[in-house]
Amino acid sequence: MRADNTRHLLAAAQRRTEQTRARALAALRGMDATGKPVNFDTVSREAGVSRSWLYAQNDLRAEIQRLRERSPQPAGSSPPDRQRASEVSLLRRLEAATTRIRALEDENRQLRDAMARALGEVRAHEILGQPSTRDTPKRKSSKVVGPC
Repeated sequence: MRADNTRHLLAAAQRRTEQTRARALAALRGMDATGKPVNFDTVSREAGVSRSWLYAQNDLRAEIQRLRERSPQPAGSSPPDRQRASEVSLLRRLEAATTRIRALEDENRQLRDAMARALGEVRAHEILGQPSTRDTPKRKSSKVVGPC
């Protein structure tokens, strides 16, 4: 029968937890001392721990929230570089939007022309007293919304 080694596993897990907590606290204190912005993301990256772990630690979560409220971010602060769109990217998006708008304008013009021709034909038939070429006489067709 094997020996019970669970106490070693528990001790290792406890040490790992203490080391992680110490890293998080050191990062939090260092960031506060240097005036760096304190939030879950920055503390997580500085300490090398996950944000979800920080949220799960009630005391650390409360301290991060307290420090974050004490030194709020300026209202006009910009997003981090990795979230900022480049000029090239913005220009491509603008070109794609412009192309799409032109295509929709062309389609609207074609649909308006077709509608005008159809209404003109119906009106001409009514004025001349000719029978309509519609499939269902004396019945209004259902309204069509969007492409068929």
